[in-house]
Amino acid sequence: MSNFDSLSASEKYSHLNETVMNMLNKPGWGWWAIFAVDMMFLAFGIYCFIYQIYTGLGVAGYSHPVLWGVYITNFVFWVGIAHSGTLISAVLFLFRARFRMSIYRIAEAMTVFAVATAGLFPIIHLGRPWNFYWLLPYPNQRGLWVNFDSPLLWDVFAVSTYATISSVFFFIGMIPDIAAIRDTVVGKAKKVFYSVASWDGKDLVGSGVITPGLIFISLVLQPH
Repeated sequence: MSNFDSLSASEKYSHLNETVMNMLNKPGWGWWAIFAVDMMFLAFGIYCFIYQIYTGLGVAGYSHPVLWGVYITNFVFWVGIAHSGTLISAVLFLFRARFRMSIYRIAEAMTVFAVATAGLFPIIHLGRPWNFYWLLPYPNQRGLWVNFDSPLLWDVFAVSTYATISSVFFFIGMIPDIAAIRDTVVGKAKKVFYSVASWDGKDLVGSGVITPGLIFISLVLQPH
């Protein structure tokens, strides 16, 4: 029997709270090294994006009759990554798989960030990404309306819906962790955490995940 199993219920909760808080400590040199490499890739991506704006979408493989080039591939790839995270978390939760507890938070985070990444490619595909809000159905002085028969508009609604449900599913699962931070921090930050996580250890949080989980599965089984 491990040392953790020999602890009382209150000691186990205290140990879990300490584990959560340790993740918020100052990062070490390894984290900063990986962060520096990520910033290099980000800078290169920004350079390529600016170059495409000045040169044109032809640099991305666009030509007649190819209308999406490399961006449709990346879009489908990241949507697929989001779907895999959904299946791992939602399906295992509905079937009450015990081994899910060690991986579900990673799967939910992967879904949220994968959807956010996928949503970038339809915007980049426009060629003038600063006009992306033209894809939204809103009253405007030009007297124009969106074309609901356009697959590009379908992507807008699909990504926005998927991102909303993913964020809700991710946030509900994080409520116990945020509550642990709430009980530790002091000052104004405590009020902020308490406002979004007034959790007191009851199982009502777990029951609130069932509905988003069912919606998740329906989205995965009906790929757009």
